Amino acid sequence: METKRQEKISRQIHKDMGEILQRRSPEFNNAMITVTKVHVTKDLSVARIYVSLFATKDKQATLQLIRENINEIRYDLGNRERHQLRKIPELEVYEDDTLDYIDHIDELLDDDK
Repeated sequence: METKRQEKISRQIHKDMGEILQRRSPEFNNAMITVTKVHVTKDLSVARIYVSLFATKDKQATLQLIRENINEIRYDLGNRERHQLRKIPELEVYEDDTLDYIDHIDELLDDDK
């Protein structure tokens, strides 16, 4: 269970990361990147960011580009969060495959008909 502080920081990082990734979209194969979830560890040192990738042929390559540029993204986040946080958490980016899972379930249900 997350504390109120973790929830507040997660919401703020979620909002700011969405804006940062949207602005930097041309660097990431012009993919539409949506931040779906952010989980912050109890000690606020790591933020796990889950993203959905659309309008891209190679999701893994786009995800790798994001990971390669994570220090620049963290710097941008730091500029936005400098008055709320003493230390900007390390960022870990993961693909959120929930939508792919839902599509797969829908396909399986359609096959049964």
